[in-house]
Amino acid sequence: MIEILESGPFNTVQDLGRPGYRDIGVSASGAMDPLAVRIGNSLVGNDENAAVIEVQTFPFSLRFERRAVFAVTGADGHPHLDGSELIPWCAYMAEPGQVLELKQPPRLARAYISFGGGLDIPVVMGSRSTSLRGGFGGNAGRPLAKDDRIAVGEDAEIAMLPATGLAVVEPGVALRDVFPAPVDGALPIRALPAGEHGLFAGDGEAFWGQTWRISSRSDRTGYRLSGEPITPTASIEMRSHGVVPGVIQVPPGGEPIVQMSDANTAGGYPKIAGVIECDLWRLGQARIGARLKFVRSTHAEARAVEQAVARYVEDVRLTSGMVKRALKAMA
Repeated sequence: MIEILESGPFNTVQDLGRPGYRDIGVSASGAMDPLAVRIGNSLVGNDENAAVIEVQTFPFSLRFERRAVFAVTGADGHPHLDGSELIPWCAYMAEPGQVLELKQPPRLARAYISFGGGLDIPVVMGSRSTSLRGGFGGNAGRPLAKDDRIAVGEDAEIAMLPATGLAVVEPGVALRDVFPAPVDGALPIRALPAGEHGLFAGDGEAFWGQTWRISSRSDRTGYRLSGEPITPTASIEMRSHGVVPGVIQVPPGGEPIVQMSDANTAGGYPKIAGVIECDLWRLGQARIGARLKFVRSTHAEARAVEQAVARYVEDVRLTSGMVKRALKAMA
């Protein structure tokens, strides 16, 4: 069991989401940075889809009520355990009564806390993720608040894990060959032209050519972008159509909206582009006010990035498994 000591709004329980229900109007939800969740769960010996805490408003703190293995991944801040600074992307052992504190990270937006055994949260429609708009899943369908107590699943192998365990090189560094660095302060986000791309003048030049800023009106449903408005060359009547995270729509005002983890299930605005799936975690770590530049990609490039990420995740999983097997042999 863990007890929440301090939490801001919108900190929730998430996993990798609940796909398969968009046809009845249920958004997938899930972590804004799924890569951080997968790595964090591997570090503590969980299935990669185990429920974690997503922290996007800081400071945040919790108290461990029993011995537990945990890891903090995602944002670039340094967590503290009973006041001692820890490194992120590393597994640690907490003793009963110890307090984990996360302070405002310097650059990135979201941190994830994974626990050995996962969070013991009821499964709703195949997932433990919180749907804030629907009011279900996770912690009774609402954000975490002071004095909440959340059960942690039993981990029979906890005694075999080291007090300070396996650490990994974070994805932004380990995969820097496939994730380009910001250019002049603007984060490059790769995307593919979408269904109504041809409605915009000059092959969408106004969209691809400018730098956009994430508006303060953004949330887990969608990032609203501020910039020079873009409009179709002709007015057309469109029916509503299914949308998924990563789809970039252009409403009448001309400032695009990028659908995120709590994406609407349908919408009728023209779709100018779609962010490649493997770049969504970078977008999920971009803060309000961050500057973005969309880079026109290809299906081949998207597939190559996907394969590179898969190799990284598998390497972490296999290494974590080897450590646990070695500890078992020594026991």
